[in-house]
Formats: sequence, structure tokens, C-alpha cells
Amino acid sequence: MIANAPQTEGCPASVMALVPFVLIAFGLAWGILALYLFLPEPMAALFGQLSGQHPLFFLAVYAPAIAAIITVAFVAGTAGLRRFLARLLLWRGSLGWYAFILLGVPLLFYASAAAQGFPLAPPTPFASVFALISALFFMAIKGPVEEIGWRGLALPLLQRKVAPIWAGLILGVIWGVWHLPAFVLSGMPQSEWSFTAFFLGAVAISVIVTPMFNQSRGSILVPALFHFQLINPIWPDAQPYDTVLFVAAATAVVWIHRKAMFNGKTAVTEVIPARCGLRL
Repeated sequence: MIANAPQTEGCPASVMALVPFVLIAFGLAWGILALYLFLPEPMAALFGQLSGQHPLFFLAVYAPAIAAIITVAFVAGTAGLRRFLARLLLWRGSLGWYAFILLGVPLLFYASAAAQGFPLAPPTPFASVFALISALFFMAIKGPVEEIGWRGLALPLLQRKVAPIWAGLILGVIWGVWHLPAFVLSGMPQSEWSFTAFFLGAVAISVIVTPMFNQSRGSILVPALFHFQLINPIWPDAQPYDTVLFVAAATAVVWIHRKAMFNGKTAVTEVIPARCGLRL
């Protein structure tokens, strides 16, 4: 299904820039984790045991952002890169989406935890206020940075070719698969989770964030805030029940925004704001 999305002035409707983006994002992240998976002793001897706070793990997490920055810089130069990164400052969006981010996401986690029988159970024991602040800080500078790549570059490029619903589903599959090595590598937090539940949740979340992104006129900040709420350590660990509710939420979002999700006329297809004259 081809989206009738408006074309960016001076930019061809091509998704070819996704090729280097995906190659770099997967190559960097999977390469680092593969080295620890197949050469655990030499890697541990050289760089130490891999953990969620290890610099190499941060590098792997930042791979989509690094891939997007390299791709944009190669195509558009430093001037284009500055305009691209300026989308991190776009904060104007729907009050309804902000309400969902700030209130709806925690409600979904607590409702999921309630289904497990412990609605107020803390996800992690924090020994002090400093420990809580540290946990929040590291989450804020970890996962949300991915959005520079996923929603900053990949989603608008996909929406040049297909309607938002299909762009969200395709990107959700790519996003979910990209996380796979963390589920097979011991020592990673994800190694204790169910990949199937996570994968379905990633696809559902990708669908939810698509109209959120479009209504914010291509903001990277708004999806990053949403991403942070999804990994906020304050919320209870509600797996796999949270997947069920996020799939239900995605279904409701598609129904509410069905016109925009299926025709693509209001989809954001612009990667670099303002006049383009480039190739992206």
C-alpha cells in the first residue's frame, strides 16, 4: 500500500538511505555483542565484563543514533546535520499525547502489574535518593537516544513509500529484531526476559509512536520522552502482561487515528527541516 504522503521539496521519495542506516545500526550493535558472545574471555580480559553500564554497551545502544548521524552528515553535510538535530528541540505536540506519555504509560504498567497480583511492587529496590536519581539519569541517556535513528531518520523515510500504519509495523519489526543479541547474551538485563513478548511489545509501541511522531510534526524529542517512560525504573516490572496492554493500546490508537494511519496525507516524510535541495 503506497502512502499518499506529501513529498519533501527537492527530495526524491526514496528509502535508499535506510540501507546504510540499517547496516551501521545493526553492524555496530550486533558486532559488539557478537564479540562478547563468541569471544567472552578475550573481550572480558581486554574490556571487562559487559553490563548495562559498560561503555561498549552504551556504544551498542547508541548505534541507531550514530548510524543516523553518519547517514545525514554524508548526504547533507554539517549544515544538514544541524537542521536534522534541531528536531531534538521540537517540543510542541498534542496535549493528548503528552497526557498519554506522562499518565497513560505508568497506568498501563501498574494495570499490568495488578494483573500479576502486585500493583504497587517496586521494580528495583533503591537504597537512597541518589541511587534513584542515578538510575533515572542512566535510563535517560540510554534508550531514548535510539530515537535519533528510529524516529529521526527511519520512520520519515519509510513514510515516503508506505502509509504510517505499515511504516510503524515495519520499523517495529526492525527495532525488535535489532534487540535480539541482548536476549542471548548472559549478563544483560534482557537475558531474563521473554523475547517473544518483548518483540510483540516493540511492534505495538512502534505503531503507537507513529501518530505521536506525525502529530508533533517530526519531533525527535517527543518519541524520546515516550521511550524514557517505557524504561523508567520507577514503574513496576509487569512482563509479559504489559505486552498485552500495549498491544491493546496500539489497536485503540490505530482505530482512533485510522484516517491518518492508513492514507498518509499528514505523515511526516521530512528528515532535514526547511528547504532541502539535498538527497534525503
